[in-house]
Amino acid sequence: MYSEKVMDHFTNPRNVGEIENADGVGQVGNAKCGDIMKIYLKIENDIIEDVKFKTFGCGSAIASSSIATEMIKGKTIQEALELTNKAVVEALGGLPAAKVHCSILAEQAVKAALLDYAQKNNIEIKGLEDFNPDADHHEHHDEEIDE
Repeated sequence: MYSEKVMDHFTNPRNVGEIENADGVGQVGNAKCGDIMKIYLKIENDIIEDVKFKTFGCGSAIASSSIATEMIKGKTIQEALELTNKAVVEALGGLPAAKVHCSILAEQAVKAALLDYAQKNNIEIKGLEDFNPDADHHEHHDEEIDE
């Protein structure tokens, strides 16, 4: 069901925690659905020097967060902005269809943190003009249960 890479990042997540005085912080998801992802960025000279995350969610959400932080660490802001949920899924060796929304959260959390960085520094980052971190990007494929 899950790839070895997903299991590795779930059981040994990288870059867990938070960065004190982070340059950018982004949080997406909601408690109602059960997945909340928060990304912290330390940016120096347009390079993501450090990145940490805190995720409340399932194993796929934790694995997606973990690998996304590895994929953007040491990259430029523009390179980090190009991170897609598809790239996260591929890097994890695939995710079950019902869990692809976790990779979308990872992409959105990175963008939300970059937007926070842009707003704190009064700069514009090309590609974030229409991004709304409060929009629900979280599609569910779970079936609703009638009671």
